[in-house]
Amino acid sequence: MINTATPRIVFFGTPEVAVFVLEELSLAGMTPVLIVTAPDAPKGRGLVLTPPPAKAWAEEHGIPVLQPEKLDDEFLRALSAVRGELFIVAAYGKIIPERVFHMPRYETLNVHPSLLPRLRGASPIQSAILEEAETGVSIMLIDEAMDHGAVVAQKKVSIENWPPRSVELERTLATEGGKLLVEIIPQWIAGSLVRREQDHDRATFCKKFAPADALVDIAGDPETALKKIRAFDRSPRAHFFVERGDKKMRVIIIDADIEDGKFMIKRVLPEGKKEMAYADFLRTA
Repeated sequence: MINTATPRIVFFGTPEVAVFVLEELSLAGMTPVLIVTAPDAPKGRGLVLTPPPAKAWAEEHGIPVLQPEKLDDEFLRALSAVRGELFIVAAYGKIIPERVFHMPRYETLNVHPSLLPRLRGASPIQSAILEEAETGVSIMLIDEAMDHGAVVAQKKVSIENWPPRSVELERTLATEGGKLLVEIIPQWIAGSLVRREQDHDRATFCKKFAPADALVDIAGDPETALKKIRAFDRSPRAHFFVERGDKKMRVIIIDADIEDGKFMIKRVLPEGKKEMAYADFLRTA
């Protein structure tokens, strides 16, 4: 049964991680009345125009969608017509201007996958795996600066086997972020949650990673190598280079572990070849 006290929620989100948050809201009877997401984009070798995961989820659940190229006056008029009372943002992918995030009665809450003020910026998931011993999720108010707004709720999230793969950590933090939203929204609407300004002097920032950041020194420190492989399991992918003839071959590391203190590569994807066991790759060297 839908809780009649639930505000009219407008959700801003785009990739699969946003869907994990949407699922938790829906399970709790807090399904948004509108989803704002990125425009359809070419995907795959055939460059087929493909809707983002948040749009696909919205269509499955019969929820209206807006896909603005720009958050301009036309978008603002369409958004205003929905009469949203609370905006929620989870991996939307665009900077939301002040005139948008101040629109709703209950303001705009953002789900951020780190324990703010640590790991503000573009890559909190990968950076947590590379740099942190623990992480979690924050629900914060959006303001004019990136990941700078007051925090209204946080939750540490324990991962049994650290470091995790980034896809695993992203899914876990998004799901926990959705659950935390469900828990705190009634308190937020009632005005019983305290806004806590971040300690900006303690803020750390993470960058957008380039392929060079995912280069693994397979003869170096095993812990560092393993963290890179777990962090860079998508784009960019953890890799090393080998000499083949007069050329360098890029080899993506699919799986590895530390055994008896030694870094052990298990599966690789050599450039121009299919995925294979590392032992088989060495035999073809």
